Amino acid sequence: MNMDEILKTFIAESEELLVQMETALLQIEQAPEDMELINAIFRAAHTIKGSAGLFGLDHVVAFTHVAESVLDRIRSGELAFDETLSALFLEVCDHLNGLIARVSSGSEPEADFQAAGAALVQRLEHYLTPTGAKASAPASAARAPILTPDGVAASHWHLSLRFGPDMLRNGMDPLAFVRYLNSFGRIVNIVTLVDAIPAAAEMDPETCYLGFEVAFESDADKETIEGAFEFVREDSDIRILPPHSRSSDYCKLIEDLPEEDLRLGEILVRCGTLTPHELDDVLRRQSNPDLPRQPIGEALLEAHLVNPPVIDAALNKQRKVKEQRSAPAGDNQLIRIDATKLDQLIDLIGELIIAGAGTQLIAQQSGLAELVESTGVLSRLVEEVRDTALTLRMVQIGTTFNRFQRVVRDVSKELGKDITLSISGGDTELDKTVVEKIGDPLTHLIRNAMDHGIESAELRLARGKPAQGTVGLHAYHESSSIVIEVTDDGGGLSRERILRKATERGLIAEGQVLPDRDVFNLIFEPGFSTAEQISNLSGRGVGMDVVKRNITALRGSVDLTSEEGRGTRVTIRLPLTLAIIDGFLIGVGSATYVVPLDAVEECIELTDATGAQGRGNDYLDLRGEVLPVLRLRQLFAIEETPPRRQNVVVVNYAGRRAGLVVDQLLGEFQTVIKPLGPLFGHNRSLGGFTILGSGAVALILSVPGLIGQVSQGAARAAAAATLS
Repeated sequence: MNMDEILKTFIAESEELLVQMETALLQIEQAPEDMELINAIFRAAHTIKGSAGLFGLDHVVAFTHVAESVLDRIRSGELAFDETLSALFLEVCDHLNGLIARVSSGSEPEADFQAAGAALVQRLEHYLTPTGAKASAPASAARAPILTPDGVAASHWHLSLRFGPDMLRNGMDPLAFVRYLNSFGRIVNIVTLVDAIPAAAEMDPETCYLGFEVAFESDADKETIEGAFEFVREDSDIRILPPHSRSSDYCKLIEDLPEEDLRLGEILVRCGTLTPHELDDVLRRQSNPDLPRQPIGEALLEAHLVNPPVIDAALNKQRKVKEQRSAPAGDNQLIRIDATKLDQLIDLIGELIIAGAGTQLIAQQSGLAELVESTGVLSRLVEEVRDTALTLRMVQIGTTFNRFQRVVRDVSKELGKDITLSISGGDTELDKTVVEKIGDPLTHLIRNAMDHGIESAELRLARGKPAQGTVGLHAYHESSSIVIEVTDDGGGLSRERILRKATERGLIAEGQVLPDRDVFNLIFEPGFSTAEQISNLSGRGVGMDVVKRNITALRGSVDLTSEEGRGTRVTIRLPLTLAIIDGFLIGVGSATYVVPLDAVEECIELTDATGAQGRGNDYLDLRGEVLPVLRLRQLFAIEETPPRRQNVVVVNYAGRRAGLVVDQLLGEFQTVIKPLGPLFGHNRSLGGFTILGSGAVALILSVPGLIGQVSQGAARAAAAATLS
């Protein structure tokens, strides 16, 4: 067992728990009495606390313990969630995130951070009423439970601890677990068991021989106590017997047991109603041939060890598990995979594709039919492996979307506006690398929409709108791309104001006529802003150009549409994956290029009948429709003599079509995308490069960039015609 790996698991699970905690806290404001939400918040806190204690993270334990105490009062009905309390726990969640981040980086909390934590503790303690000291229990040995008509009379928990022999060897300290119990209770009595210790000459200093019987007084629940031993339960024998529990409590424990196929006696031992020793005694008496045999339940009742309701609950649990096991299983089994290993797998598959393409080329050149067939089968299998591996990297975007609930809540309070976030398409999947990099652009767009898009409640009412504004996050698949829309029902953008600002800055000529789409997209120019006032959130003209640059770096595109008085919509289109795609090979001169196959609509031969004219950004007649054309020979300055016959590859992106004039059509090709260096960063026509089976390099064309060039050429031609 590697402690570093366990610590990484703790950090990852804590981060997930804090995301769940924040989500529940944002929902609790609308449903303050929802016990499921309250329990989810409590579970997240005490799971983090319990796990942190095992690693000696006392500062995390101490802080979380205070928050957990307040949550416990909420669970018991002594306190109720209100806006102030939910806001406080959001700050607690943020502070816990900071603590976990510092554990991850191995750094100590700074003085300012510690002071902020101490201030939070003081605010939390305000909700904790002072309690008198508990009467100290006699320091006697742990007693066996005594059955009463409705439960067990023992006033403390009984913990029977038998740690695994490899515990010390794995870097664990048995006494650390015992000491940790004092963080949420009091050890009344402890007996150390030394019967397993061998003779001195046979002892191994790295082997754990000790066991403990502990009488433990605590208000914690069984789940909390079990959580203290989470990292050693597999290698140890841990038994926990609850204090003076009622039959109804035991029945609830039985109901909450995992859905495992257990015998009746095992169920009763699991829930703490029966000790293993008592069960062994009953089974031993049953095995006596001189005594009449009877069901185990009747034997336990006759011995006055278990109350009838508890026996009934255990039998019902048994029956329920058997019924479920007879039904077909529907649960998916999930395992946690290190993202780095997954990236390495994708890289290796990419190299396999390149090597496979080289092998297939050699097979075709050899002319051996059997070899060609064999490499074809291998190519299909590699393609299936590729598709399967890529699906492993696909994650739902809903997790990213849900994080913006907090952004909308905090910013709306800062602005004094009533704004809600509407989410749809959260189950839409895309590559995890894209998800990780889209967060910052979305944050800026949402904050900008709230600051400058959504009006004040008074102005909205005056315009006949509801007082509460709405910001929307929507995602859906379109072809092999994902579309993310950020919308608001605010005041929209003023076309005239944008044109005036653009003219003042020299972005367009005086009197130049532009379609609405091009006008609104001017706000993505560096330093462009139409805000009349500068706020802490936006208005300086810094950010929208960064949004576009970040999205373009992901081989995506961003467009904006707006209607004054009705709202604004920003549409982001991104590729589903950044690693491997299906491509279409084309040749221009001696150079080879790749067009993403999903963008290709059709290929036609270029003839005089098509109506193509000149050598620039011209047009051709495609079955009665005007299709703008871009000649790649001219774009890439290829001076070689063109062939007698040329072809046009018709591509489509976001509803816009264009034709690419090429020399050769070379067919489909599995394309491993490799990034271009910074020297080519300014070239919007290229999206990367790949290596062909022959070892040659082929540039990957960026269809959004090419179509953008066609549109710009058309706009310049229209402007020139207007000015002339």
